[in-house]
Amino acid sequence: MDDDNALSEAPESMHAEPLEPDLVAEPPHPINWNLLTSHDLEQELLELNRWVNWLRLEYGIPAAVIPPLWHRHPELVWELSALHLHWLCAYDAEQDGSAPLGWHRDFADARQRLRDWVAVSGTRLDRDRPTRQTVWPGEDRTVDIVEHVIADRDADFVEFVIEQVQARQAAEDAFFATIDERTGEIPD
Repeated sequence: MDDDNALSEAPESMHAEPLEPDLVAEPPHPINWNLLTSHDLEQELLELNRWVNWLRLEYGIPAAVIPPLWHRHPELVWELSALHLHWLCAYDAEQDGSAPLGWHRDFADARQRLRDWVAVSGTRLDRDRPTRQTVWPGEDRTVDIVEHVIADRDADFVEFVIEQVQARQAAEDAFFATIDERTGEIPD
């Protein structure tokens, strides 16, 4: 990923603007965040950020439901991603006329789940910390729980996207480095 590319594209995607589901180039499909390429990860994070920003402003969603640093909490990314997919499908031009009502019913349920996730994660309007993980007997704590003040949400999002895309690219490069150039196979 080109750092300039992320920095130039991200701020535009952070402004609330009317969303049109028919602008999607292909039919919506579920996103498995674990399987995206580095390029697709960047694109999907930017699109989800754009939609979440629109959603929170359009519906007046408080930080107790969608906090500023939702992107740093995988449980919130998965939930918001599923809600986004549902919204895309409900407002598709080919969809039944009652689909938006179903989306709003499910949106009410999702807001309660988001509230629960936010309460567990400990992220707030002005501060954030990693989601606490229950350490099972015999396991070592994997993440230090340190709270950080949120100085600039948009800058944090851009930094997060760059970090995630670089990590995914490094994993892709490491995988491709194991492929035998002569056979195209992965050695045992």
